[in-house]
Amino acid sequence: MAECEAQEAPFEEPPDRLLRIAEVSRRVGLCKAMIYRLISREKFPRPFKVSPGASRWSERAVVAWIADVRDGFEGKRRKFW
Repeated sequence: MAECEAQEAPFEEPPDRLLRIAEVSRRVGLCKAMIYRLISREKFPRPFKVSPGASRWSERAVVAWIADVRDGFEGKRRKFW
């Protein structure tokens, strides 16, 4: 009798979510004006324009930004804006 071999499916990342400004603001703890100020200084991820009146941020990019800022504050006084 031949044994069945379990085939492992490759790990797939869940699809990236697109976040509205209110969700981005809540997650990073900054107001909308500060987020756009940081974007203009190239210190925060730029949004995607999904229509002429709507912008959305990659959840992965926002989470990566949070991790980068958090890692930079380990005992240092670092200005990120």
